[in-house]
Amino acid sequence: MPKVLISDKLSQAAIAIFERRGIEVLFKPGLSPAELRGIIGPFDGLAVRSATKVTRELLDAAPNLKVVGRAGIGVDNVDVTSATARGVVVMNTPYGNAITTAEHAIAMMFALARQIPEASASTKAGKWEKNRFMGVELSAKTLGLIGCGNIGSIVADRAVGLKMKVVAFDPFLSEKRAVELGVEKVELDELLARADFVTLHTPLTEQTRNILGRQNLAKLKRGARVINCARGGLVDEAALYEALQSGHLAGAALDVFEEEPATASPLFALENVVCTPHLGAATAEAQENVALQVADQMADYLLSGAVTNAINMPSVTAEEAPRLKPYMELARLLGGMAGQLTAAAEGAPQAIRVEYEGHVAELNRRPLTAAALAGVLGPLLGAVNMVNAPVVARERGIDVAETVVERRGDYASLLRITVVTAGQERSVAGTLVGEARPRLVEIKGIAVEADFAPHMLYVTNEDKPGFIGRFGMALANAGINIATFHLGRATSGGDAVCLVSLDGPLPEPVLAEVRRLPLVRQAVQLRF
Repeated sequence: MPKVLISDKLSQAAIAIFERRGIEVLFKPGLSPAELRGIIGPFDGLAVRSATKVTRELLDAAPNLKVVGRAGIGVDNVDVTSATARGVVVMNTPYGNAITTAEHAIAMMFALARQIPEASASTKAGKWEKNRFMGVELSAKTLGLIGCGNIGSIVADRAVGLKMKVVAFDPFLSEKRAVELGVEKVELDELLARADFVTLHTPLTEQTRNILGRQNLAKLKRGARVINCARGGLVDEAALYEALQSGHLAGAALDVFEEEPATASPLFALENVVCTPHLGAATAEAQENVALQVADQMADYLLSGAVTNAINMPSVTAEEAPRLKPYMELARLLGGMAGQLTAAAEGAPQAIRVEYEGHVAELNRRPLTAAALAGVLGPLLGAVNMVNAPVVARERGIDVAETVVERRGDYASLLRITVVTAGQERSVAGTLVGEARPRLVEIKGIAVEADFAPHMLYVTNEDKPGFIGRFGMALANAGINIATFHLGRATSGGDAVCLVSLDGPLPEPVLAEVRRLPLVRQAVQLRF
């Protein structure tokens, strides 16, 4: 039974989902970092919000951890790089609080335009300063969106409904999508020059940090207003203070800050600044939604291998997972064989090619390629799995190619993995029997049909009389039982391969004796 630890406050409905699906769950919010490191060891999953910091040190203390689920969109509190290196899937819930966050941005824009917080405070203080609070209409104004993804697109929809003109800067926004949303796609400088209101909806990265810094704030038209309900650090707060003090900007509304909790800031003293304590996702509906989503996503992954909203791994839907699972196992086994043969030859992969033919080519191939890479690199580098294999390959300069073969051969589906080293190319290919059982069908272009077994011996030899007898006798004299025996050859008298499955591991002295046999060129013990 998988075990999940919930270390932040999460809806009881999430706990119920885990329990209903047969997952053991421990609800322990409020633990100190040291306490969390002390208990994380046996858990397969960790569900968090924003309070828990999933650091490298925490991951080091979690040898069984397979998935971290963040109930919310931001993963600033998760060391994704370290998680990926350790093969831990990191998931978020980008849709559960999207409407809530978008609505908060619109609310902040209204509050800023009509000076609602100051007017409320003045009225409650017994004043009636009707002439003091002169606002501006949103209708016919230009709203500049920096980021037009999930949340930004909802803000755009609401703003269009308010009869605003919407311009958007987002490198990933297609022209077609912009037309669908009713927004105009522009470059950042044009947005800054035209916008009456600017609202940010982008993650915090090295590229977006201080995207509204001193230089870009100066490019805004005089009297513009800035709203940030995305991430602290997108706006340079010191530069923003200067722009507000000088009168260049008419106002700002901030739900997020460079440092949180934000208990002191020069911005708090300015009347034309509206501040809230990171309330973007703070509605009952949103908290319930993200809790339910993260519980379902984590349960799907732990129970069936389905991957949804992962930051560091290709997605696999719950519908795809059962069909992909046997092919992922085939990719892992084929990759493992290619990797073990490469390791035995003391080669370093320069390129890995994954070739798909037949029905398998019509499936979601990204997770299959990741499984193949994990299989190849595991015997060579140790702790590699589907999550970190693509990163490991990239870091080591290994070229990875994925190809689809149009021809249909003898098999309904065929998957071939080729490893290229400085000395040679080595390929293995396989298929599924009955759409369920992985089966090897080819080694180095030689037809060899064999089921995979936990312990196998692979031998290459010259195709001449006498080899099989001497080989069988060497194993028999050592008391080694052969479970299955498979042969293949390129041409008569040429290269041949022999693959046998054994009841257990082959002792090194026996392996050495096999290698000394006449006609034997290579003998490699394989483990699956």
